[in-house]
Amino acid sequence: MTTIDRLQTPALLVEQSALRENLRLMSAALPGPRLRPHVKAHKSTALAKLQAAAGHHHFTCATIREVEGMAAAGLGADLLLANEVLDATRLGLVVTSGARVTVAVDSAETIDAASAGGVREVVVDVNVGLPRCGCAPEDAGRIADLARAAGLQVRGVMGYEGHVVAVPDVDARRSGTEECMQRLLTAHSLVGGDIVSAGGTGTYAVNTWANEIQAGSYVLMDTAYGALPDLPFAAALSVLATVISTTAPAGEIPGWAVVDVGLKSLGMDHGNPTIPGGTVWFCSDEHTTWQPDDFGSVRVGDRVRVLPAHVDPTVALHERMYVVDGDDVVVDTLPVDLRGW
Repeated sequence: MTTIDRLQTPALLVEQSALRENLRLMSAALPGPRLRPHVKAHKSTALAKLQAAAGHHHFTCATIREVEGMAAAGLGADLLLANEVLDATRLGLVVTSGARVTVAVDSAETIDAASAGGVREVVVDVNVGLPRCGCAPEDAGRIADLARAAGLQVRGVMGYEGHVVAVPDVDARRSGTEECMQRLLTAHSLVGGDIVSAGGTGTYAVNTWANEIQAGSYVLMDTAYGALPDLPFAAALSVLATVISTTAPAGEIPGWAVVDVGLKSLGMDHGNPTIPGGTVWFCSDEHTTWQPDDFGSVRVGDRVRVLPAHVDPTVALHERMYVVDGDDVVVDTLPVDLRGW
């Protein structure tokens, strides 16, 4: 039996009970093909198999490496690469292996790449308000016609309302989502196909226009999504840290502690992590400096759980996740085997 006290830190921990409950809640809300889980959030085929066991057999990927790994793990029944690529050769090899691969296109160049690489199916990526990839809604029909002329099957459309998924007010989030989805539905009327794919963890419950939702973070969660009051999912992921230094209070200067988790083990694009029972001051390469609420209760060598603000880039910095039970016993290890490109 291994407990977390024997793990080398930093180490990713996943609370087994929270993980199971998050899987249950989402499969009840969006059963079967209503959810196309985004594996970029956890980058683990072992965790994807848990999602498949919950009834979800169509998956979203962000990288070619994720597509390859999912197919190799026997999870290639329906993989959507929700990203444009200009060299689809490796994707074509996955198709010839027997997996079903669909890639997003938004231009003649990405259509040519899909065709030349051996991908047979595409969705038209539509800009629904987030200034990233995607064609204008009114141009979606032309893109679909180009794809069909190249011999590709056009399965439908996708669009990501990423600029509204974290809006705190649920009514504002719903109205923002509706505005985005009206653009996507306009594009779909020009494109056709069976797929209207959109959404994320923040809009999984309010996006009633898309027929499949690409949520991913729900399974592990982070403090950014955790700040939304209407989401039912629990924080399953933390980064286990060790207190490596303490500095006692001196006069009006409060005491602080340092743990061995920093920029190289945390995704920081959504801000500082959270340490329950204290206030994080700042993060540096290998350290997080924080002020414990009760300085006297913290000693060098203590183990502390650090909650990341953004789960996706945090997981991508680690090679494995340790599943733990309520007694801090390690009950499983999930390799993070979809890292890289």
